[in-house]
This record gives sequence, structure tokens and C-alpha cells, in this order.
Amino acid sequence: MLEEYRFVDGKKLRCGYTTGSCAAAAAKEAAALLLGGGGAGFVEIDTPAGKTLRLPTEEAAHSGGETSCAIRKDGGDDPDVTSGCLVRASVRKRQEQGFVIEGGEGIGKVTLPGLDQPVGEAAINSVPRLMICDAVREVCEASGFTGGLLVNISIPDGEKLAALTFNKRLGIVGGLSVLGTTGIVEPMSEAAFCDSIRAELSMLRALGHDSVTLTPGNMGIDFLARNYPGLRPIKCANFIGESIVMSAEAGFSSILIAGHIGKLVKLVTGNFNTHSKYGDARQFVFAAFAAQCGADRVLTDELLRCATSEAAIDLLKSAGLWEAVFARILDGTLRQLDQFCKRRSYDRLRCDVLFFSSKYGPLNPPARQWNTASPER
Repeated sequence: MLEEYRFVDGKKLRCGYTTGSCAAAAAKEAAALLLGGGGAGFVEIDTPAGKTLRLPTEEAAHSGGETSCAIRKDGGDDPDVTSGCLVRASVRKRQEQGFVIEGGEGIGKVTLPGLDQPVGEAAINSVPRLMICDAVREVCEASGFTGGLLVNISIPDGEKLAALTFNKRLGIVGGLSVLGTTGIVEPMSEAAFCDSIRAELSMLRALGHDSVTLTPGNMGIDFLARNYPGLRPIKCANFIGESIVMSAEAGFSSILIAGHIGKLVKLVTGNFNTHSKYGDARQFVFAAFAAQCGADRVLTDELLRCATSEAAIDLLKSAGLWEAVFARILDGTLRQLDQFCKRRSYDRLRCDVLFFSSKYGPLNPPARQWNTASPER
């Protein structure tokens, strides 16, 4: 257990360690056992975060010129399906010098371009690979061994656990990825989710896409599949602003943001993280624009009391004001998006928006001409 904590939303949450740290620690102990050391019941590794981890070992074994060891992943208080799984390393000598790292049981294979590893490689990212090499090199230097080693990383339950992750969508099949840039898991699920968005954007850009569609959730995914099957949306949750910035960094030239009006109407206020904890002025938007369009006090009070955006639409339609109010919502949202893109993407992005309602379906076509064709993939 890593006795390090972070305060997130006023709660004291424990940090953990990554699958990359587990793989490096398991490889280090397996190499030590192969070369005549190890066996203490724990292993220490240095992480890119500058912290030293002292991790208990499990299932150490030696058979037929190969040694193996496992480390049990501890994700701390971060919600992570890999927490508690075993990460195993098997090590054997090879004739050539240097270290070769392979993926075994439960480690995914990369099948699409744009990810950290090339197509066909095991989904063991660059930083974990460096950590593994550094760990076994330390053992080799301490023992005077100058030959080469073959390191095989496996996660026995990896294929089953991968079904609960984004891996298949990213083009990683057959198992989990071995991840981690610092070696430490900080209990901040928002950061982890943004990392998954960044990875998917990178993959789509590598496939030749110049435009990207973002949608906050499963409702948007389903709506787009029914109405715009040519689009390949990325779920961005509440992180619309962060996703726009990451899209610019990935090299896209245009973005379509599609979602339910109850979520996207928040953009007209300049709120680019749409979680309710950052503010929720939906009914104020409807009431304010309705007042501009001639609504009386009775209607504006009813709009302010609406429990949902769908109910607000019904009221505005009954009053004959919906088209005028929605025109202001659409125009204001596009202006906010244009301003945001100019500030945060250095004016490299064109940004469109598509609103829909559960009851009324698409509320507008994309505000500018949008190409729904997808490159071959």
C-alpha cells in the first residue's frame, strides 16, 4: 500500500501505483531471481515521479531457465478496474545483448495507428517500457551480467478486464494496456478520463480524420448513430473545453459538438466544463432569451421553475416563442465557441454545434456545412 494522499473535492484520497510500476517491479524481481538474487518478499523501484516504491512480491517461481514474479496492482482510491489484478513478468536470457519486452497473456495488441505503440506491438506504453528496462538494467549491473534478457509481461485476467475499459474502441484488442507516465496513480478520475479522450483523438487523427465529433455521453452516441451514422463521435463527458484544446493539439481543423440541449445550452454562458458543480444556468438562459423575445413575467417565472430543458421547450413552443429563443441560443453558443477557439486553440479550429431534444429530435442542422464522410479505417 502506498501511504500517500491527495485531497480531491474535500476528501482525503489515497494514491496508488500504475500497471507500469507493477510491470517494472515484477520484471526487476524476476531478473534478480534469474541472476542469483531476489527472494526478499518485496522489491523497490524508482518511479518517474521521483518516488521510490517498495512493493510486495507474489508467485515467485523458477522453471527451465525462466523466472517469474507478480505484483498486485493497487490503484489507491482512484476508480480503476485494474486495481487488485496481478501483473506478472517472466524473464529469461537471450543470446543477443539488450532487453526485449514482449506482451503475453492478457496484454492487448495495438491494431490502429495513433497510439503510444505502433500497430502490431503489445500495448505496453513507452514510459513503462523505460521503467522495465531501467529496473532490469539495475539488476544486471549489480550482478555483473552483460548479456541480454527477454521480458514477458502478462496480466492473467487482462482480457476479461479489458472489456470494461475503452481499449476496444481505441483499437487495442485481446487485453489491457500497461500504462503510467509517473508510476503513481493519483485519485483524480477526471485526469484519467481526459487521458483516454486524448488517446482516442490521437488515434482518429492518425487514421486521417481532419474533423472530429464530440458528444458528452451515451445519449449523444445513440442519437448520432441513429441520425448521422457517418460520424464517429468521441465521448467527452463534461470536458468540452479540455477536449477542444486537445483536438487542436492533435491537429484537427474542425469540431462538431453534438449533444442534448440540456447539456449544451450551458455553453452559451461560457461554461466549458458542463458539470453542475461548476454552474447550471439552464433555466435562466431560457427565461432570459424568452424575455428578449417578448415573454411576459408569468412565462419567464414558469421557465425559471422548469425541472428540465424539455419542459422549457414545451412551454416556449406553446407560447410560439421557441424558434426565436432557440435562434438566440444557437447564435450565442456559436459565438462562445468561436471566442473559446480563438483564445485556447490559437484560432486553428472551426467549431460547429448540433443540439437535439429527446422529444423533438434534432433541433438544428450543424450550423455550418459539415462533412459526415469518414476516412477508411
